[in-house]
Amino acid sequence: MKVLSVVGARPQFIKCAPVSREIRKRHEEVLVHTGQHYDYLLSEVFFKDLGIPEPDYHLEIGSGSHGVQTGRMLAAIEEVIAKEEPGIVLVYGDTNSTLAGALAAAKMHVPVAHVEAGLRSFDRRMPEEVNRVLTDHVSDLLFCPTATAVQNLAAEGITRGVRLTGDVMVDALEENLALAKERSSWNLPRGGYYLATVHRAGNTDDPAALRAIMSAFSRLDGPVIFPVHPRTRKKLAEYGIVPAENVQVIEPLPYFDMLAALAGARAVLTDSGGVQKEAYILKVPCVTLRENTEWVETLEDSWNVLVGTDADRIVAAAARGCGGRHAARFGDGRAAERIATIISEYESENQ
Repeated sequence: MKVLSVVGARPQFIKCAPVSREIRKRHEEVLVHTGQHYDYLLSEVFFKDLGIPEPDYHLEIGSGSHGVQTGRMLAAIEEVIAKEEPGIVLVYGDTNSTLAGALAAAKMHVPVAHVEAGLRSFDRRMPEEVNRVLTDHVSDLLFCPTATAVQNLAAEGITRGVRLTGDVMVDALEENLALAKERSSWNLPRGGYYLATVHRAGNTDDPAALRAIMSAFSRLDGPVIFPVHPRTRKKLAEYGIVPAENVQVIEPLPYFDMLAALAGARAVLTDSGGVQKEAYILKVPCVTLRENTEWVETLEDSWNVLVGTDADRIVAAAARGCGGRHAARFGDGRAAERIATIISEYESENQ
């Protein structure tokens, strides 16, 4: 069967790497890069480091408002589907690329498979939440990373095609952690710094929120390594926010360096969903700069705490640290293999 895989953003490249390898053992894969992330350090370097095949199509959509970006992707992916006539379209996560790929396939009556289905923050103000919900409701195969995700779908009446596979991020970390330590140029002492990432529109587009976050960073009792997303850098300049001396603003890190930096951090402060999960898997305390999370499992074992953008809460949580028991909540590192097997079974059942 021909599997058309749609990716466009950094987290999707990481998830795609192990899945693509398993898919290509059994099927023909056509890889489509929407160009949602187009900066070298957020895109091309991941293909190089993770050994992902060159995309068959690079749509070069770039940035824009949600409507403009998603609409352009939808039209372009529709053309690719018409040309390639795939047996299934595979989408990842919760970005505009995810939704565009799912909608294009559904409207053309091509089955949709969603990797990382069933996640819910229950906050429809987040564009990612809207993307998740809509994608799940048009999907034929829903690959859930956790039992909680399965329960979320059942609560919405979705049970057909739902499969508990585990999380492909575990596969990626198990494959790449040793390589990261070997190849990374990261050399700061373990536990000697905080690592911070900020990119969500709710934080970057609100001057008061971004100022509060940066104020909290300035009050932490150690250096803060801050790989800055291009949009965040633009907003810092726009609002006239100058990071404190203890905040080391650097370019986005290549995957191996980011993985090594995360593994060695005293704690991570982030608004990223993926980083929360990576921190849990690596047993690194996480302070989440949001009031909700789709990864509720990280909260239950006290490795993660939600603080929003209140500076006092951020500082207190970072000082307190966290960490309790640790369970294999995200699977055993064989999610990609299960996904490829389920797709093969689906093909056999629908011939």
